[in-house]
Amino acid sequence: MKKSRKKSTSTDAAASTAAASAEATTEAEDKQPSNKAFTPPKGRPTPKRNEQERQAGVRRGPYQGPETPAEARKRRKELKASMSKEEYKELKAKERREREAERRHINERMMAGDERYLMDRDKGPERRFVRDWVDSHRYLGNFFMPIALVVVLIMVIGLRNPMLANTASLVMFGILILMVIEGIMLGRKVNRLVREKYPDTTLGKFGLGMYAFGRATMIRKMRNPAPQVEIGEDVR
Repeated sequence: MKKSRKKSTSTDAAASTAAASAEATTEAEDKQPSNKAFTPPKGRPTPKRNEQERQAGVRRGPYQGPETPAEARKRRKELKASMSKEEYKELKAKERREREAERRHINERMMAGDERYLMDRDKGPERRFVRDWVDSHRYLGNFFMPIALVVVLIMVIGLRNPMLANTASLVMFGILILMVIEGIMLGRKVNRLVREKYPDTTLGKFGLGMYAFGRATMIRKMRNPAPQVEIGEDVR
């Protein structure tokens, strides 16, 4: 009998403890909001989006490019108004650095002959072939600019000496005649080679000839795109 009473007493105590625990849990759940999106406090306020963007050095809105220059100016003013003077100054400096880096990259790729960055006048395999052919040879036109500068200086210095000025003019005239003859021969040569290599080309003969002549009259270091072959290299 005593054992039966002790067992009954322990069972009652365990039941009472379980009931008290369940009641405490129910009260705690009742105190919390019923919203499923409830998030317990993190101990600090969540930073606003514009504050995060300012800290990153850029202030952005929903991506939608301006349709008119007036709208672009308006957005720029709104951006400036949303930032402090120091923040806006830092943003402008960052944008300037990015533009300069982009310009340098484009210029480097253009000088290297990358088709994606070339101007329309330089695009195409035919023009690349013409550039390489001209760059692998020497022409009288390569020295036209230095010779012209020397002749002009002689003519200016020789203003008091008509004989010297006339001689310089004749020399310059003779060089021009030789350059024209050389340009005609170069144009014919380039057109023949291009049509042998690219029989389906649609480029005009006169345009290709002038393209080759114009490059031949430029100093090698000033050519754009920069030469990709050495003088004397076999170009086919």
